[in-house]
Amino acid sequence: MDADVEAAYVRFESPLRHRRGHFTGVFGLVNGLAREGKLTAEQERFRRTNNDWYDNAYPDPSTIDPAIYDHDVNPCAVAWFKVTATHLIERVPGYLAILDAHGIECRVVRSSDPGRVVYEDDFQIVVVPHEA
Repeated sequence: MDADVEAAYVRFESPLRHRRGHFTGVFGLVNGLAREGKLTAEQERFRRTNNDWYDNAYPDPSTIDPAIYDHDVNPCAVAWFKVTATHLIERVPGYLAILDAHGIECRVVRSSDPGRVVYEDDFQIVVVPHEA
């Protein structure tokens, strides 16, 4: 991946591959903790409030193309923020704090060419990574 400072895209993800081959993103990591009942009441309030905000702030690619994350159609497809979507990125530190509190690593990856683009809007892209 291109670690270029002028990268057009940014992603927050686990440094470990998911069993399906991709690196789980920050929202998936926090939502997984919630499904497992591991969040404190305060963390769950943050997650629910901010997940709702994100749902209302930008399009969900899977509602536009239900097959976008289908592993057979787009293996290991993942979403990346456009670096210009600062209003979306500025809420990520709260999710990172939750992961940190649970000892879960999350890295920041920047790239100008993260993969084959299968979806794009004003705020994000969904790509099939080059190594998929």
